Amino acid sequence: MSASTTPSSRPAVTEREAREVAEAAREQHWRKPSFAKELFLGRFRLDLIHPHPLPADEAAQRGEEFLAKLRDFVETKVDAALIERDARIPDEVIDGLKELGAFGMKIDTKYGGLGLTQVYYNKALSLAGSASPAIGVLLSAHQSIGVPQPLKLFGTQEQKERFLPRCARTDISAFLLTEPDVGSDPARLATTAVPDGDDYVLDGVKLWTTNGVVADLLVVMARVPKGQGHKGGITAFVVETNSPGVTVENRNAFMGLRGIENGVTRFHQVRVPAANRVGEEGQGLKIALTTLNTGRLSLPASCVAAGKWCLKIAREWSAAREQWGKPVAHHEAVGSKISFIAATTFALEAVTDLASQMADEDRNDIRIEGALAKLYASEMAWTMADELVQIRGGRGFETAESLRARGERGVPAEQLLRDLRINRIFEGSTEIMHLLIAREAVDAHLSVAGDLIDPDKSLGDKAKAGANAGVFYAKWLPKLVAGPGRLPTSYGEFKREVDLSGHLRYVERTSRKLARSTFYAMSRWQGRMESKQGFLGRIVDIGAELFAMSAACVRAELLRSQGDHGREAYQLADVFCRQSRIRIEELFTRLWTNTDDLDRKVVKGVLSGTYEWLERGIVDPSGEGPWIADATPGPSRKENVHRPIR
Repeated sequence: MSASTTPSSRPAVTEREAREVAEAAREQHWRKPSFAKELFLGRFRLDLIHPHPLPADEAAQRGEEFLAKLRDFVETKVDAALIERDARIPDEVIDGLKELGAFGMKIDTKYGGLGLTQVYYNKALSLAGSASPAIGVLLSAHQSIGVPQPLKLFGTQEQKERFLPRCARTDISAFLLTEPDVGSDPARLATTAVPDGDDYVLDGVKLWTTNGVVADLLVVMARVPKGQGHKGGITAFVVETNSPGVTVENRNAFMGLRGIENGVTRFHQVRVPAANRVGEEGQGLKIALTTLNTGRLSLPASCVAAGKWCLKIAREWSAAREQWGKPVAHHEAVGSKISFIAATTFALEAVTDLASQMADEDRNDIRIEGALAKLYASEMAWTMADELVQIRGGRGFETAESLRARGERGVPAEQLLRDLRINRIFEGSTEIMHLLIAREAVDAHLSVAGDLIDPDKSLGDKAKAGANAGVFYAKWLPKLVAGPGRLPTSYGEFKREVDLSGHLRYVERTSRKLARSTFYAMSRWQGRMESKQGFLGRIVDIGAELFAMSAACVRAELLRSQGDHGREAYQLADVFCRQSRIRIEELFTRLWTNTDDLDRKVVKGVLSGTYEWLERGIVDPSGEGPWIADATPGPSRKENVHRPIR
């Protein structure tokens, strides 16, 4: 094909084809153990996470030394109020971060990076993000999902030597997958990469390119057409932003994270050398998903920082503010919120550190753990921030600038709420994470019984699947009846002044109950199971709570063994587990007692206009324009707002 070939229109994709594309991108095999996968199967493998894994002494020393330098920098050089007011991180701050090596935290030292572990990388993101969430996003988008991570996992030696030293010290990178009409359904990806000699020619438009406005290097996902000598499929490329035909058409603005450099990027006949292709043709989605296995852990890191700040402000404010003769903290309605923030912050740090250390050790497959950490942390951090605003009352709704202007401490509680909201959408929305995790959680069932519920399989395939399923379930189901959770002496090493052993027994019992519930649902709905998204979401949420309970108990025992606030850690873990158990029991009730069927009927009525009368009596302040912007390939008609920082 020549470079002048007109790019094809957006692919017409059926629901089944979309699922097949997503399924093909999944890691198909489990070569390493997974604590969370076992948990969903009713097997509580505490041995996989306890004793709590720890970083090597040398890695810890290197990490602590960098954290000290980073703390000094953000305390003395970062003006968070200025970033919020100007909606931009000053160039001198970005230059200072480059000099500090913050853009190379995850890059190996042989390429000029700092070579930090995932644990210390996340601690650094928490620290930087607490100074300014926009800085945390800048650093994370650059190296959690930008050029460094895909090259680390899939790049050639030549690519690593070419690009990683630049990413470590001078160049900013971004990851480009989303398009104006393509979000979590990549089968409809329209950006094309047409082979032409030793190059590919890119055409298309990418939306919400975090760091894209200031990036020097881009990881771009584009569809290569099948042809002679070309397997085709969605493929990853490293693209120089200053290449002819690359235009940053807009710097987007959001309700929060005002300082991030997020844009719309158009590619028109952009020539990319074949040497810049990452992996093979058709491997793009696999590269993206594999990158996100650990890349998603940057979001929990920012949520941990948010929880710590919420706790600090809640403690200081609630002790100073008096109502009806005593500090508001001593009123039960406020005190329960403070307890929730404290216990949940402890659990989020436990989940994040545990998943990060498991990623560093590489003994376990953490695709579910990383996804659970992202899902759980983003939801709980949002709730904590909302509770902080409530504790602060009217001052929580008031901006920090307004508070300062009238002589009070400028506490940006409302900004935190705005900044955190995107975490429930970034890198997989909560709804998509539910489906992604649910698919992995039922993988064992589908691997033995999937052909039974596949309408396209032959009778012979179904008969073979039935035999395999009979063998699997004959061994598996009896193990769900009883376990260590029924023995009062189990997990006795967690029985101290505060007893956590009962919570671990609860986790063991409940994991078996969760597995039984999943089996009942598959038996009841079979092929229709995938459409029961409400049910699957609750199954996943129960698993997330069980994972968090396990991590909290294991972390408490680690701190006790190290003599590091062990008694207080046990208290926090105990409170968290008791709060979590209440949420779990409610979720189990809602598995079978809910309004899912009625909700679907109402939705049909809403979309058909049956309830349109309910919308009367308002005016719509929305502006004119299409719901989705035109992304037809072609030359840009807008000014290039690309702003490299040099």
